[in-house]
Amino acid sequence: MKMLTAAALCVLMILSLCSRAEATTAFDLLRASAVSYTGSLPCGEWDCECAFKRQQGCCCIEQPLFDLEEATFMRMVGLWEGLSHLNTQIEELTAGCKISFTAAMLPMSGCLGPFTSNMSIAYQSISLNQGNGYNPALGTFTAPHAGLYSFSFTAYSSVGSPGQRLYQKVQLMKNGQLIASSWEDNREDSEDSSTQTVLLQLRRGCQVYVELLSGRQLCGDTQGQNMFSGYLVYPFPDK
Repeated sequence: MKMLTAAALCVLMILSLCSRAEATTAFDLLRASAVSYTGSLPCGEWDCECAFKRQQGCCCIEQPLFDLEEATFMRMVGLWEGLSHLNTQIEELTAGCKISFTAAMLPMSGCLGPFTSNMSIAYQSISLNQGNGYNPALGTFTAPHAGLYSFSFTAYSSVGSPGQRLYQKVQLMKNGQLIASSWEDNREDSEDSSTQTVLLQLRRGCQVYVELLSGRQLCGDTQGQNMFSGYLVYPFPDK
């Protein structure tokens, strides 16, 4: 009986080894066939060594994901270099072009005007003159650099009591050319003010100023409310 049992075990072991040998042979044949296959594989250029030995690692898309990550990184590097170059160009273009000014008329209890001809207003109380483009003695701004500028002026006048004539007109000039104006002519308001803002393209050396029209007057500005200001929005290349 014992001999029969031992014989049976030997037969089972031999059959098991044969089965394993056949399975190994079949796997090797399948692997060899896949490696030597010259057609299009389902995943497109996948790694058969990886696919057959490390199936849990999603090997079919590992390389495409790496390529996508690398391409994205290089694209970001290119964008950063482009932005850095643009920033350098902007800094070179705007170097020394920080230009702005704000000035007001000195407080007065009386009136400025009337005059027999148009008179440039000298705003002599300066709170800002970056770039030194504004001349308080003449009331004239001379553009130190070509560019787009913003200018504002406020016209204020007070005749003191109702019934008196509020009669003022001031105008913004560019190289002698009228750009904008503000005026009042009535006996109903004892005081009034208005503000104008404009954008102007200037070449280097262009002059901008505010003038009081002949026969008109500005009165009662005790707190310097008549103001003139401007700044460079962005420069143009000098020609």
